[in-house]
Amino acid sequence: MAAAAVLGGGAWGTALAIQLARCGHPVRLWERHAQAAQKVQRSRVNERYLPGITLPEEVAVTADPEEALAGARCVVIAVPSRALEEVARLMAKALAPGTWVICATKGLEERSGRLLHEVLDSTLPERVGGVAFLSGPSFAQEVAEGRPTALTLAAADLDQADELANWLRCDPLRVYSSADRVGVELGGAVKNVVAIAAGIADGLELGYNARAALITRG
Repeated sequence: MAAAAVLGGGAWGTALAIQLARCGHPVRLWERHAQAAQKVQRSRVNERYLPGITLPEEVAVTADPEEALAGARCVVIAVPSRALEEVARLMAKALAPGTWVICATKGLEERSGRLLHEVLDSTLPERVGGVAFLSGPSFAQEVAEGRPTALTLAAADLDQADELANWLRCDPLRVYSSADRVGVELGGAVKNVVAIAAGIADGLELGYNARAALITRG
């Protein structure tokens, strides 16, 4: 199977690395901090973000971005939105021609308010195979545990989205394809606002009807 790289050693990045390995891909997970990367590589557990979940042997952890990207045919970005442009510039130098990029980052660019595809389109070289966006709703913990989950992956066209989705498609994760990159990007950002509102409704003990209405209308 072709190699994959995941940039971002938080809960979401680690969970996606586990899923890629579950689908049979050798994975290199990039963790920015060398000491943390060494600890996870040695213990095989990301105790800070996903305690109790053992990394598959197919996942290698490194703090060297060039090592993480070497030979990767698919790169998943799972860093906070405020760090996306910096990480994209870092990876642009090392991407092989035709490499596919899946952005699992959620939100808008912090300083400018740009959509994330605008950040990547202005930063990544034209030689990339394509850029897609992955969104839930989902919880990293449950993806890592192997619980049934549905995600949506959007690319410039449906054929490309479907091909990219195959990197992550294996039980128990279902990945739907879409050609609506902007819709998936905004959905991934706005659903966090809806989730906070739902939490407030629960805190006020407004009941299940209020929560269901809020989520549905949101």
